[in-house]
Amino acid sequence: MASFSYEAVDQLGKVKKGSIEADTRDKAFADLKSQGMMPMSVAEQSALTKDINIDIGGKPKARDYSVFCRQFVSMTQAGVTLIDALNMLGEQTENKKLAKAIKEIQVDVEKGESLTTAMRAQKFLPSLLCSMVEAGEASGSLDVAFDRMATHFEKDNRIKAMVKKAAIYPIIVCIVAIVVVIVMLTTVIPSFTDMFEDMDMELPAITKGVIAASDFMMTKWYLVIAIIAGVVVLFKWFKSTATGEIIFATIGMKMPMFGALTVKTASARFARTVSTLLAAGISLVDAVEITANIMDNKIIQNSLLDCKDEIMQGVPLSTPLQKSGIFPPMVYHMAKIGEESGDIEGLLEKLADYYEEEVEMSTQALMAAMEPLIIIVLAGTVGVLIGAVMAPMAQMYAGLDNL
Repeated sequence: MASFSYEAVDQLGKVKKGSIEADTRDKAFADLKSQGMMPMSVAEQSALTKDINIDIGGKPKARDYSVFCRQFVSMTQAGVTLIDALNMLGEQTENKKLAKAIKEIQVDVEKGESLTTAMRAQKFLPSLLCSMVEAGEASGSLDVAFDRMATHFEKDNRIKAMVKKAAIYPIIVCIVAIVVVIVMLTTVIPSFTDMFEDMDMELPAITKGVIAASDFMMTKWYLVIAIIAGVVVLFKWFKSTATGEIIFATIGMKMPMFGALTVKTASARFARTVSTLLAAGISLVDAVEITANIMDNKIIQNSLLDCKDEIMQGVPLSTPLQKSGIFPPMVYHMAKIGEESGDIEGLLEKLADYYEEEVEMSTQALMAAMEPLIIIVLAGTVGVLIGAVMAPMAQMYAGLDNL
């Protein structure tokens, strides 16, 4: 399939330039006409004239999707047609990757594809969003589907922001500690080395160790960089393996302080997502499968997929949730009450509200607990280096007092 540069007039009389892929030049003409444009010139691109497509936009985040859904609802409720809404959203969406996808969706819809089919063609779009749009198209309530998704993405973004806030603080402090240690080993300690040699005395073990670390950092710094780079690469590779996913998922759930936060976050996302999908008319089996696929923790994901298999055999949702031993008792108790009352989506929505508040409170408590702990660790690290410098001096003064 070749690429063609074109210049055409759209339905509003505006001249547009761009590129299109087609088997032949005539096919490119036909595709442009099917999009409602009148081609003025179409020429095949050569290796020198071919458009350079550099994707400078990162993967869209929950906030990008929530803004997109909110704007879509506002436009359609104002009477804007689907094509025009997609056109405007494609031009004003900040995330470049999402904006490009919206424009491609618009082209597919103009060709006669359903919005769901056009969205599923964009592989990176969340399956949750595509399923909700499909349910909205089937029921004739597309604006309701997008409105629910906007709320879902807003709450999901809020939870992720709180969890990141809890995780990023110790990371930043650790980086600062490492920088402080490197600066002291490469600038402060070497300035005392000559003085220690002139003392002509046996240095304490801690001082010898710090001087050896300083000499290694000064002379073998490239090995330090290579070791760090190797550890990072090995870490990422192992984390991507099946074994690594399970191990890191287990650590995430068992780690002191962070483990409870991981489970509460997963409970909130599970309850919110399943409730949203059920309210849109999607079956429980599909809702649980879609929810499992958006979970970050591999163990929780596998557990929900097992739940889906049991639900397909006629088992109520609350039973496999309880058997998994992962989710807190309130999750499967509320699911069971919802099953008995016939309002499982309503009970799960209330459960999501509860655990979202729990995540917020747990995050604040975690931050409060980590602050003094991190300060102690940082002070201890710097204290060891200072102690290594002061120990020989104290030993020398003690020797003078004995004379």
